[in-house]
Amino acid sequence: MSSSQPLQAGARQTRLALAAALAVFLAGCASQGPGHQPLTRLQASDVGLSPADAEGSAQPSQLQTSRWWSALGDSRLDTLVDQALQGNPSLAASQARFDKALALATAAGTAGDVHGQLGIDATRQRYSANGLVPPPIAGHTYNSSNVQAGLSWSPDFFGRHAADLQASLGQARAAQADGAAAANQITAQVARSYIGLARLLDQREVAARLLAQRESLLELSQQRTQAGLDSQVELTQAQAALPDARTQIEMLSEQITLSRRQLAVLCGQAPDALLQLAPRLDALRIQDLPQQLGADLLGRRPDVVAARWRVEAAGHGIDSARADFYPDINLTAFVGLNALGLDNLLKGSSRQMGVTPALRLPIFDGKRLRAQLRGSQADLDAAIAQYNGVVLDAVREAGDALASLDSLARQQQLQAQSLNKAEKAYDFAVQRYKAGLTGQITVLNTENQMLTQRRLDVDLRARALDTRVALAKALGGGWQEPATALQAGPQPRP
Repeated sequence: MSSSQPLQAGARQTRLALAAALAVFLAGCASQGPGHQPLTRLQASDVGLSPADAEGSAQPSQLQTSRWWSALGDSRLDTLVDQALQGNPSLAASQARFDKALALATAAGTAGDVHGQLGIDATRQRYSANGLVPPPIAGHTYNSSNVQAGLSWSPDFFGRHAADLQASLGQARAAQADGAAAANQITAQVARSYIGLARLLDQREVAARLLAQRESLLELSQQRTQAGLDSQVELTQAQAALPDARTQIEMLSEQITLSRRQLAVLCGQAPDALLQLAPRLDALRIQDLPQQLGADLLGRRPDVVAARWRVEAAGHGIDSARADFYPDINLTAFVGLNALGLDNLLKGSSRQMGVTPALRLPIFDGKRLRAQLRGSQADLDAAIAQYNGVVLDAVREAGDALASLDSLARQQQLQAQSLNKAEKAYDFAVQRYKAGLTGQITVLNTENQMLTQRRLDVDLRARALDTRVALAKALGGGWQEPATALQAGPQPRP
């Protein structure tokens, strides 16, 4: 027999062993079942935007907004918004959820790391004379001790650890974007509540002017009655008009108090902290819009960013579920000392060590894994559906605000003309009444028309301001260049 024959036989045995190992390895990969076509993700062209508009460029670490509320020109409002961003409980809860998601992502990132453990224990035990332990230990009491260090490592051959990490990071980034969305919502609520309070205060001023006018009209009616120019009917009508005016003032005062309390709580303060707050509509500036408003601003809306990250996270969740169909390999090793009797622990003969490779083959686990994969695929479909809904809502909100602003501009022009005419008509009616050329009913009618126009003027000015705030919210934080982060906090590691 030549010397090459044993070598050839050994080579054949090696190839057979490798082939057998490969067969076992492939057999251990469970079938993933039929493929899955996820829902169609809404494209920019589907909602009338350019391709860059719906996606935008906002990343969670760049979730910023200009201080758009400063354009209203009220330093007290700036202070209230800052207090709300610092003290609102819902924002604190959002930050806590982000911190938790970030901690989970950090934990997921350690799955592929080498883990080490060190254990030290000591036991004093009496061994049964009739048990499994033989003499001379049986029936006596001994001290035993153990010192052992171990290492474990699960290599990521099929990308499961990487997919889990990316899915966790996506959820953390989505949680951070949720916090920014909450901040965007809070700033808009504070600004809109502030404008609403200013509207109520201006309406109360209109009601106070109504009361003053009716008191003047009552005084004039008393004079004319005493002079025999009016009857008791006109005097009674003038007297009856006063309680109605005072009732309107009282109703507005109630609403003002409630609005102040609501605004204080929104800013994280005691309900009675802002009872002296008195904003004015004429002190708030109406910011001009640019000629062209880029729809790409929708892409930086925090809720759109959050929905986009949840789609990404769900996609990585599917990758992780698919990796479970492949074998899982774990390597562990330990070294230490173990002895019966503390005096023997540090002897060289007490040492122990070992290596434990482990291979898990999902041969009979296919049904469970396929169900788990279908669940992950359903999560992706749900995330895409949510993203589509958020994008549609964003486009609608921005479009509604722009349409309202366009209409309000025309309404204010027409209303200004009506108010001017109504005020002139009232002045003429009062002059004619003083001259005895017209009756009190005419004065009251023209007065009601004038005050209706004044109330409408207040409402339209407040709506114009409120709608600009709504547009700023719909665009994710105004229409200027980002300058200040809505929510500061730790960032998820890349």
